[in-house]
Amino acid sequence: MKKTALISVSDKTGLVELGRDLTELGYSILSTGGTLQTLNEAGIGATAVSEHTGFPEILDGRVKTLHPRIHAGILARHDDAGHAGKLADLEIDPITLVVVNLYPFEETVSQPDVALIDAIEQIDIGGPTMLRAAAKNYRHVAAVVNPGDYPAIVAEMKSSGGLISTETRQALALKTFQHTARYDAAIADYLSDQEERVGFASQLNLIGLKKADLRYGENPHQKAALYLTGGEGVASARQLHGKELSYNNYLDLDGAWALVSEFSEIACAIIKHTNPSGVAQAANQAEAYRRALECDPVSAFGSIIAFNRAVEASTAEEMKSLFVEAIIAPSFEPHAFEVLAAKKNLRLMKMDGLGSSAKVLRQVSGGILVQGADDVLIPSESDLRVVTARTPNAGISRDLLFAFAVCKHVKSNAIVFAQGERSLGIGAGQMSRVDSVRLAVEKAQLPLQGAVMASDAFFPFRDGLDLAAQSGISAVIQPGGSRRDSEVIAAANEHGMIMVFTGMRHFKH
Repeated sequence: MKKTALISVSDKTGLVELGRDLTELGYSILSTGGTLQTLNEAGIGATAVSEHTGFPEILDGRVKTLHPRIHAGILARHDDAGHAGKLADLEIDPITLVVVNLYPFEETVSQPDVALIDAIEQIDIGGPTMLRAAAKNYRHVAAVVNPGDYPAIVAEMKSSGGLISTETRQALALKTFQHTARYDAAIADYLSDQEERVGFASQLNLIGLKKADLRYGENPHQKAALYLTGGEGVASARQLHGKELSYNNYLDLDGAWALVSEFSEIACAIIKHTNPSGVAQAANQAEAYRRALECDPVSAFGSIIAFNRAVEASTAEEMKSLFVEAIIAPSFEPHAFEVLAAKKNLRLMKMDGLGSSAKVLRQVSGGILVQGADDVLIPSESDLRVVTARTPNAGISRDLLFAFAVCKHVKSNAIVFAQGERSLGIGAGQMSRVDSVRLAVEKAQLPLQGAVMASDAFFPFRDGLDLAAQSGISAVIQPGGSRRDSEVIAAANEHGMIMVFTGMRHFKH
């Protein structure tokens, strides 16, 4: 049987090499547009699809492969006498290899301010149709979507007289359907965004490409994997050094990077089990690290550390005596990398971009919860509402805003003590707010006299204020909104405390 390959690719990577290999293996090549031109310019004989079908490309190339001579050649079952006879009657050659990758729709819509009409033009019609036809008929036809698969496929063909095994064709079919499903989902999501500027689409399309199998999940008996869903983020951060990352490592890295990204000044965040154990800003990075570590040096053992600046040599020297699981930063200075890489298991992660997400997904039994990202924070002193007799000065306001930024990243109920733009005590994940205050007091390693307190939600009773005042807290930032706000404000005034309301809650369950 005559061996025919149809090649029509947007990504020309490896195209010429593939064309030469197929020619040597005795394949006739059908092609279109820029693919045909690239092959012919390289001296590879390829026939235009329009010549094969006897029908010209029309509508500016929108219609070229949508023709019975193409799709009959792809869909015919080679073991069916009726199919073989019909192809012979119509003088249609079977097509046994379809190499297609699609118009770059996702790349196009990821560009800022792309026009809808330009996005629509990048919706491929003929490509997915050919791919789905070939994948459906994988017992007889190989569908190839990834240039990275060319070398392995050619090697197999060279070792088997130009043939591709059924097992390989089935594996390629799976890749093809995954590829077209992702492509369609990207289009559906983009169009949903155009139609539903407020709210959520009527259908959630969740498509991810597996980046890696992880060492294990939350516990060693649980399997785990990481999938990329597109866009910048911790999932696509580059690992420069160290052993493989675990499921829990990724969760902590994400939390650490999200927290340190809140700050425009030099900052360090130390994370343990997705909660911060210490956070600080400072004039230099090594000092930010030291101040963050002083908040809870015991919990920092086995932690994740994040910086919002390139890691400097002096900082690396400070950190080298502490056991940590991973460090994430925009980059690492050469000597800093050398110092840290001396620890063979320490993961060093280079993070490009902010890594923000428009939506947050959480799984529950039988469904997925979707919400917008909590990406809003009180930006300045002028947004605070003072509700007590005493008012904050500029330094206290800075500490209040700092504490509230940290509090946003602490599991609810969340309490953060801070002073001098560094955390002093953190109470996380307690069932009552007063217990979170008590925990923050117990965790504090440094004096709390004159420090400030942030709460992620309102105080339902005055007991949290009373306990904080006994510990030396002088100012409080909280959303407000309780039925007992007046009692809580009265408590603050009794203790001579400053209290400001933000009107914004930051629960993190």
